[in-house]
Amino acid sequence: MSKVVTTDDSEHYQWGGVCDGWHLVATSNMSVIQERVPPGAQEVRHFHHFSEQFFYILQGCAQLELAGEVLSLAAGQGVHVSAKTPHQLKNVSSEVLYMLVISTPPSHGDRQVLE
Repeated sequence: MSKVVTTDDSEHYQWGGVCDGWHLVATSNMSVIQERVPPGAQEVRHFHHFSEQFFYILQGCAQLELAGEVLSLAAGQGVHVSAKTPHQLKNVSSEVLYMLVISTPPSHGDRQVLE
């Protein structure tokens, strides 16, 4: 049976000390997370061995480095990141960033941090 999902009733976690994530969908095949990234916050550069991801910007702007190429993403834009592709997301704007991160299979436990 399907149910309506909101951040109010989804599992919440924090990352990077200042960022928030909500697990909107968490199955063995797919993960959909809404994330809140304040100005100046960023992920560590990493890649996933098996998971591919789609980053979709809901509000604000993101800078996404993909294997050395820097992309700027605004609300209503998204980008697909293939497995094994080094990437790092940053919020270099003065506005809070809200986005969806869709991963298949789920990316938790499938992350290799790069220096």
